[in-house]
Amino acid sequence: MNSFIPSVQQDRLKFIDFKLMFQGHFTRAEIVQQFKLGLFSATQDINLYRDTAPQNFVYDHQQKCYYQANQFRPLFVHDTKAALAKLAYQDTNTTGLNYQSCTQLNMPNVEVFACISRALLNNKAIEIEYVSLTTGNTKRTIVPHAIADSGLRLHVRAFDCLSQQFRDFVISRIVRASLSEQIITDEQHQQYDQQWQQTIELELVPHPHNIAHPSAIELDYGMSQGRLVIKTRIALAQYILKRWNVDCSTEANQRSSIYQLWLQNSTALQLYLNPQPEQAAYYT
Repeated sequence: MNSFIPSVQQDRLKFIDFKLMFQGHFTRAEIVQQFKLGLFSATQDINLYRDTAPQNFVYDHQQKCYYQANQFRPLFVHDTKAALAKLAYQDTNTTGLNYQSCTQLNMPNVEVFACISRALLNNKAIEIEYVSLTTGNTKRTIVPHAIADSGLRLHVRAFDCLSQQFRDFVISRIVRASLSEQIITDEQHQQYDQQWQQTIELELVPHPHNIAHPSAIELDYGMSQGRLVIKTRIALAQYILKRWNVDCSTEANQRSSIYQLWLQNSTALQLYLNPQPEQAAYYT
């Protein structure tokens, strides 16, 4: 974008760009209403946008509306999280986007995420620089095969060539990522990830010590005969248990009001929830 264009006018051009990119159309009246302009000034902004990116929109004379063209390429960089907030709360005169969220997900770097996506779709390895709680900043090559949303963060499930194990990596902790030409061997593919391929049934019940009226918890979670059974991949079990604050001790000895649920079959996950030192990096 031309730096000689006044910032207030750049804001109006960005508004046009945003409307085309996320809504697919805009009208001159919307510019007038959003920025309290006259029709002549709004027309000047539209003409300037057209001069800068003539391929970005087409005008429908009957509808008196500008529509996104097939060759559209945004003039501005739009942040995913900010765009979602604008659309959800109607900050741009749109019909509010139906967006519901019970958690605050930290959006990863868009370039890192794009690299992971390309690797997944094209069966490629990637070289990453990763910041771990246990080992700090390390460089490693991973072979990703899935992305998991824990409700708080996005994770990539991958074979880690450094440890020769399948592990989870928090995507927001990946500082840099680039595609690798390393040849992927058979044992690095998803079908050899046992904790991903195998499933387990989590038997959840109201906590026997922390809950005075278990029927309330049974109603909250739609339990049947006082129990809720969730079938999940072993690799994803930790996210469910952490998010729901499930007491995973064998004797239900977590005496705190935050633990309203108890994992009745905790022995099935005992080794998984208490890794040996060499497995500790799995929880990075």
